Amino acid sequence: MKILLLTAALAASVNAFAGSAAKSTQPNIVLLFVDDWGWADMGCRQPDVFETPNIDSLVHEGIDFTQNYIACPTCSPSRSTLVTGKHPARLEIVRHIPTGSRKHPEFDKFGRTEQEYSLWEKDPAQFPVKNWLPLEHTTYAEALKELGYYNLFVGKWHLGHEPYHPDKQGWDKQLGTGNFGHPHSYNAPFFKNSDVYKDVKEGYLTDKLTDETVQFIESYDKSQPFMISLWYYTVHSPFNGRPDYLKHFQEKGLEGPYAHYAAMVKSLDDSVGRVREALDKKGIADDTIVILLSDQGGAFDNPPFHGGKKSDTLYEGGARVPFVFNWPGVTKTGAVNNSIVQSTDLFPTLVEIAGGNPADFEDLDGVSLLKTIRNNSELKRGEPIYGFRAYEDLYASVRSNDWKLLAYRSGLLKLYNIAKDEGETNDLAASNPEKVAELKAKLIDWEKEMKVEKYSGVQ
Repeated sequence: MKILLLTAALAASVNAFAGSAAKSTQPNIVLLFVDDWGWADMGCRQPDVFETPNIDSLVHEGIDFTQNYIACPTCSPSRSTLVTGKHPARLEIVRHIPTGSRKHPEFDKFGRTEQEYSLWEKDPAQFPVKNWLPLEHTTYAEALKELGYYNLFVGKWHLGHEPYHPDKQGWDKQLGTGNFGHPHSYNAPFFKNSDVYKDVKEGYLTDKLTDETVQFIESYDKSQPFMISLWYYTVHSPFNGRPDYLKHFQEKGLEGPYAHYAAMVKSLDDSVGRVREALDKKGIADDTIVILLSDQGGAFDNPPFHGGKKSDTLYEGGARVPFVFNWPGVTKTGAVNNSIVQSTDLFPTLVEIAGGNPADFEDLDGVSLLKTIRNNSELKRGEPIYGFRAYEDLYASVRSNDWKLLAYRSGLLKLYNIAKDEGETNDLAASNPEKVAELKAKLIDWEKEMKVEKYSGVQ
């Protein structure tokens, strides 16, 4: 009898160890994706303006990737790349999906259309952009589901109307997701022409999305690991700070939209803190990766860089965004990594973390950062990273080591040494014709690979 009990105890111990090992090899993942949040818009970078103790802690406790770029710094393109690992140029989503306006009658008032492509009146190339993310592309949710993950999506999608929503693209459940790229107001009621939270009469949208996420964490009882994609609407316009926080920043001396923006960032910080607290109370914080990044630079100043959401968006101020990777037991406190990384890298990274092989997926335009994250080592990219948009004359960028080329539809080329001039104030194209020719040739080859050469400005 004692032998049987001992055997059973040993078996239980082995099973418990195996379960623990399986859990540790497949961590839970929380991806916090912010809209229009500038690289420096946090307390640890601008303490005189922003109050973000929770974000500052996340940055301090994880790896702060200081040179992270969005392949196409705009709402819909940035999201399409994040979920597929494919460059927006490859996906033909290099501009935001309009979802309806006076200039886009192909959409109804609910943000729906049967027309596959849209044009932009002021785009000199007249590049037709898809109005949804086609279902044939594999999303990271679909990839992780195959590897045993449960997927929750919360918040902004902006990659097509209902037939193309997250629940049709691999996510097991979606919350707070509609067809539009931003709310009517962050103070309830939140949306027009939408059933999303239509019965909510009071409260703040960022808080509501956080409530949903925290409730999911508190009630989660499945044996499989989860991935939460909390894609905030904030800090995208309209600039509506929560009333108490707005008053707080006005009393500190901020005025107009700046006070609203600082208040919105503070609400974002609250959300980050509440999500982490929920993970801790659930007892799973040590088994959960938390990732924080933005889809493009902000609508206001983006120090220390030039450019932003509204102009010169492929300059550092629009294209370089926060990217923090916090993995308990793996990332080291205070780690800073200056490797050149891009949003295309997230898909292969997630797949490899979950135990899959990124090589199983075709046409990925990024590389896995797993080794870089584990060792906080420098990533040696074999090829440049490319930026590409279809709005105005400035349409493409090539970043190769210290150098960055900016290309315009009109044929103009500008060259900057980012290591020495991160503010991009000194155009070196005239004094470095060899480097311009080298990067221009790479851009031409890349455009052919993406099949967008007919819209090129450098041919």
